[in-house]
Amino acid sequence: MTQPVVTVYTKPGCQPCRMTKRQLDKLGVEHVTADISVDAAAEQRVKDLGYLGVPVVTAGDMHWHGYVPDKCKQVAHALANTDPISALTELAAHYLDKQGAAI
Repeated sequence: MTQPVVTVYTKPGCQPCRMTKRQLDKLGVEHVTADISVDAAAEQRVKDLGYLGVPVVTAGDMHWHGYVPDKCKQVAHALANTDPISALTELAAHYLDKQGAAI
C-alpha cells in the first residue's frame, strides 16, 4: 500500500512554515511543499479547506493550520504503522470525536 502524501502549504518568509517542515523532517515524515504565492491551485486548496493562512498541513483525511508539533508527531506515529492510510483515517476520526467538529 502506498503512503498518503503529506503536504505542507506554505509561502516565502513564513517562520511557522519553516518550523513545521523542520519538525516533519526531524520526525522522518516525507512531505511535499506547495507554495501558495505561486501556485493558484494550492492557494485554492487552502481556501477550500477553510483556512486563510499558512502553514496548512494535509495528511490523508487530516489537516490543520499552524505550527502544531503534536499533530506532526501524531502523523509520524500513524505513518509508522503497517497500514498508514487506515492509521491516518482512524486518527482523523478520533480527532473529530474529540473536537465535535470537522477537521
